[in-house]
Amino acid sequence: MVHRLEPLVIRHVHRLPSPAGPAGEGAVAARQFDAALMSVGFKLSAELLARLSGLSEGTVVDTAVRTLGTVREMVGDHVRHNVYFVDFPANVPDTYDFGTRCIAEALADDTTRASVLEQLSDGVVDLLTLPSYGRYQHTYAEMLDHHEELIEAAGDRMTVLHPGADADAEVTALYLALAGSSTPLGEDALRDLEVLAEACADGPQPAEIPVRENRAVINRARLRAGSALLLDTVTDVLRLACAVSGGDVTLVEATRFRGLSRPVRRALLAGLDSVVAAAPAKLADVHAYREDFKRLGERLHPHEYPQWPHAADVFAVARGEKKARSFDSRVEELLGMHDVIGAAELLKSAPGKLFRSLDRLLRMALDQDERTTVAAAAEEVVADVSGRVLLSVREHLANRAQETGEPRVFVNRLGRAWVTEDERPPVLPPERERLIAVLDAEIRRRLPAPGHLLIDPDVLDVALPLSGRAAPAGLGVLPRGSVSPVDGELLRFFVYWKQAAHRTDYDLSALMLDADYATVCWLAYTNLKALEGEHSGDITEAPDGASEFIDLRLGAVRGEFIVPQVNIFSGEGFEEVEESFFGFMLREARQQGRPFEPRTVRMKSGLRGPGRVALPLAFLRGADGRWCAKWLHLYLKGTPAANRVEANRVSVATLLRGIVEREQLTVRYLTGLLDASSTTLWDGETVPEGPVTYIGLQRPDGLHPESRIVTPENLRDLIPA
Repeated sequence: MVHRLEPLVIRHVHRLPSPAGPAGEGAVAARQFDAALMSVGFKLSAELLARLSGLSEGTVVDTAVRTLGTVREMVGDHVRHNVYFVDFPANVPDTYDFGTRCIAEALADDTTRASVLEQLSDGVVDLLTLPSYGRYQHTYAEMLDHHEELIEAAGDRMTVLHPGADADAEVTALYLALAGSSTPLGEDALRDLEVLAEACADGPQPAEIPVRENRAVINRARLRAGSALLLDTVTDVLRLACAVSGGDVTLVEATRFRGLSRPVRRALLAGLDSVVAAAPAKLADVHAYREDFKRLGERLHPHEYPQWPHAADVFAVARGEKKARSFDSRVEELLGMHDVIGAAELLKSAPGKLFRSLDRLLRMALDQDERTTVAAAAEEVVADVSGRVLLSVREHLANRAQETGEPRVFVNRLGRAWVTEDERPPVLPPERERLIAVLDAEIRRRLPAPGHLLIDPDVLDVALPLSGRAAPAGLGVLPRGSVSPVDGELLRFFVYWKQAAHRTDYDLSALMLDADYATVCWLAYTNLKALEGEHSGDITEAPDGASEFIDLRLGAVRGEFIVPQVNIFSGEGFEEVEESFFGFMLREARQQGRPFEPRTVRMKSGLRGPGRVALPLAFLRGADGRWCAKWLHLYLKGTPAANRVEANRVSVATLLRGIVEREQLTVRYLTGLLDASSTTLWDGETVPEGPVTYIGLQRPDGLHPESRIVTPENLRDLIPA
């Protein structure tokens, strides 16, 4: 059990749980372990290397085998990355010449000659019908023979693994951190929480579980373990029912409830009964999910359990047989009468809803008195609003000074994005500035005193993770809207996918845009070579997995933006394939090596979204000529088939403009509010002797043991409660 959970600890916190084993002479094995890790861009910290050296050789070897498998998967090195053009990036042919060559080869083949001649007579040849197009023409081993060993460079990525406590303590700590997160987790982290919750059902539990989706996952584990459920609203029970049925615990998508066993039905009905008995007003929450409750009632058969009459009331409200007026309906009634002051007064009893409604209330206000009353109501209850809502409203107000007609970007929880013109009038400066001052003061009040603050400058423009859904799981992945520096001469994108049941063709492309977001050029299977770089060749099926690459020479790029994208040409979607991921590497011009070299990988993330076009991130050229990454994590709906960069370049440019020109709330903002005794920008080498609060992209070696450490893996800890 412990070994099964070790990968979760390594992936989430980059710590290696202390191996359980006898003392011994493990120094040689530990150094070999470290060398193997470095070949894939990881290494042991000095403290961890010393600790492993004192264990038996067998213990170190067993630990190394388990850990290497985990880190190789983290970076995408657990699969074989072949390329269509065996010498890539050398000797990539011109697109037209390549197509002509494929036709000539097909004409030379007795089995395909007739078909090709027939197509030529019609004037159009379908490349997908040619035997040499879209399928590997060499083995992985043959491809390796065409490439020299990678030349080491100082800029190669090196992710340090630090020593942890024993495995049980590390697993428990990770469970408590995820369960008690003040921001929603991404889908991958939510799945990990479920595994941890089941393992930790009988152990320590978080003092508070602020996020309802987390509570649903934990309750499912407690239900299996026979432990008491953690419920305080009727919606908690509905989410649990969705979790038990394998549905959407966020309640965004309707769940098809399964047939439930009698013990589960009894647990859910008893939970509903206890919630309503303690607070009958919570029946009003049913209205938001009436249809879901009606379908759940068909599975629970509440009429068979007269001992829980309050549970029956829940379904009576859902069916309209019992009245329970909702809070939202009372607010809407007041707003329907244009009683802004009355609505603001009522919303003071629900501070979070008041703050989410501020923009609407201020737009509906007819005069200065009404606007002043709304702002005053917010000031009165600001201390009772969650930190995540405060930060979200603060970011929202920062972007409400613009005139109408600017692009407004919408992104749902799955990363599906769309753009429209913002026709709302701006929030007027007096109220906007007053509310921003109120929010800044309250957020500052809640932040702990950090003592000596040590900051990695590269983390300052990382967006605050107000939702874990703003970034997929992966290595080196930052929240949507973050900006991070890109140092290197060669930029290489990669995509890997493996189809589950049907022939599937993903296409990696890169779109170059100028300062006005107009198309300069692109690299794709339809344009294999350009001044900027090369495409590795089109692979059109992936029964055993397939990879595509794009090389870009940053110094040769025309334009100001680079937008890599993955288009689904045919077959299974991102959520249907067996596996799919995207990433990028940075290299120096003198480095050779294979097309995929794990220690040059800067970022690797899973592709799991609802659209047919994935936009993981974009690259922007700064005023100083240096490049940086802007993290997107977006999906466009696209078309059912034949998605191509040429067809979606206008929508991509419009979406990119909306994201780039939006002001994000970043680590820079939050650290500017911290009341530090002293602040030092980390130079990458010098580590203070005493305890510090360190905020950076990666934990330095040698920090004082009492230091507080914040890296992207636990950046959510910066969000005040």
